[in-house]
Amino acid sequence: MARIDAFLKLGTQQGCSDVHLAVGVPPMLRMHGDLMPIKFRELRGVELEGYITEILTHAQNQLFAKGGDLDFSYVSTEGGRFRVNVYRKDTGVGATFRAIPAEVPTLEKLALPPIVAKLCDFHQGMVLVTGSTGTGKSTTLAAMIDHLNQTRRLNIISLEDPIEFVHPSKNSQVIQRELGTHIPSFAEGVRAAMREDPDVILVGELRDAETISMAMTAAETGHLVLGTLHTTSAVKTIDRVIDALPVEEREQTKSFLAQSLLAVVTQVLVKTADGHGRKAICEVLMMTKAIAKLIQTEQTHQIPTQLQMGRDLGMQLLDQALLAAITARSVDPDDAYTYALEKRAFQKYVTDTSMLPKVDLTGSTTVPTSNSAA
Repeated sequence: MARIDAFLKLGTQQGCSDVHLAVGVPPMLRMHGDLMPIKFRELRGVELEGYITEILTHAQNQLFAKGGDLDFSYVSTEGGRFRVNVYRKDTGVGATFRAIPAEVPTLEKLALPPIVAKLCDFHQGMVLVTGSTGTGKSTTLAAMIDHLNQTRRLNIISLEDPIEFVHPSKNSQVIQRELGTHIPSFAEGVRAAMREDPDVILVGELRDAETISMAMTAAETGHLVLGTLHTTSAVKTIDRVIDALPVEEREQTKSFLAQSLLAVVTQVLVKTADGHGRKAICEVLMMTKAIAKLIQTEQTHQIPTQLQMGRDLGMQLLDQALLAAITARSVDPDDAYTYALEKRAFQKYVTDTSMLPKVDLTGSTTVPTSNSAA
């Protein structure tokens, strides 16, 4: 057993989402969104480098020795499966291990909006799942792939960096390919997938113009494309796609979005009411003629109004979803407040009054310095 496995085993036993190892501090666990140190001494440089190099392949060791960061999946003998990022910093090496559950969670278990399951019924077009790092995008996509795998007979090709959840083929055939191991880039992976008779292509991250362009081509030519972007709202997602491609392709990109984008699901993870977990809260955009027209006429700033009025189509703003979760007592209202955009509507639910804006005797409002006011 690799020495690092002891920390990973402790992390999984505690139910953490991530294990952080860095020189000069003790190992830390991400518990329900908060970083907590474990009772252990500060890690020394030579010690931690030894732990890490022990689990690397020869090729990975060579790349890391040259100063490169590493992204890979690792199966601990006792701690389970992890997505790993290894890096160097000013005081030495560091690593983050993201725990991957042994079983793929279902859409029902994740309590995602019902419309997410309906998105899996489409045969062509693009669905984007977005959010900042660590908001569960990969988990949502894994649940969607599992739903497709169980309910339809398809050829599903998943391009990942690295492979996280392992999908045994059920009613569908699931082919999982890893960046750096099986494909040189996401763009090349999509290009190759289109020659492999796919029904569904999952693109782990639409991180550059070439990948976005190839994914758009796949969606336009009769495939269902699922992908992720690091954007924090439906409007920012659409703007990012348009801005990512060359100016001369702007009209073509807007036309693609209006015709082939099916939906954008943007999510955050909010602490549950009991404080023992986190729940995905989603903003949902479904493409309609009205939204398509706003995209083509470059009036994306008006899209939130369409989301607010589109509840019967499964659409919702993030603030609407947060308020509904607070009312249902399924999330911590204080944590929900930190994610709300229009915070005034949430103030009456906040239990920690130090989070609220302060009003001085002159009537002016001051904002708390914590990130809860962001």
